[in-house]
Amino acid sequence: MATDAKSSSKATTKSENVDIGIEAKDRKEVAKALQHGLADTYSLYLKTLGVHWNIVGPSFYSVHKLTEEQYEDLHAAADVIAERVRALGEIAPASFGDYTKLSVVDSSKTPHEADAMIKGLIGDNEAIAKRMREFVEVAEEADDVFTADLLTARIGKHEENAWMLRALIS
Repeated sequence: MATDAKSSSKATTKSENVDIGIEAKDRKEVAKALQHGLADTYSLYLKTLGVHWNIVGPSFYSVHKLTEEQYEDLHAAADVIAERVRALGEIAPASFGDYTKLSVVDSSKTPHEADAMIKGLIGDNEAIAKRMREFVEVAEEADDVFTADLLTARIGKHEENAWMLRALIS
């Protein structure tokens, strides 16, 4: 029985066994884009959480509250994106090593100055929004309207996050 469970488990991770009306090669391309989007989302989640924990100074309360809202949204978004990768028949990356390779978020060090923290989050939100536009095109070319809609909504959220953060340092 163990052999059957193993082979059954392996079969469910193969893209070819998914039949949702999107060609296998297209699902793989969309899933690859989403794997990058997941890495971006989770990396920004961690970075935003770090700002939430470490912010000091006169803007502490407003930044603390804003980043709490943002990291909670990012956490929920990461789950949705990961589940979509799985629905497409691929594996959702789940390691810091994968995220480092796949993400545009600069997570090489923790900034200590409030302005640097906020500017980092602004730049990362903008970079993710820009990159997700490319991912929407991949989804649209595959006729994956669900993924295109999901990513379009995320673009709006990242643009809003950048705007709100930018308003703090203007």
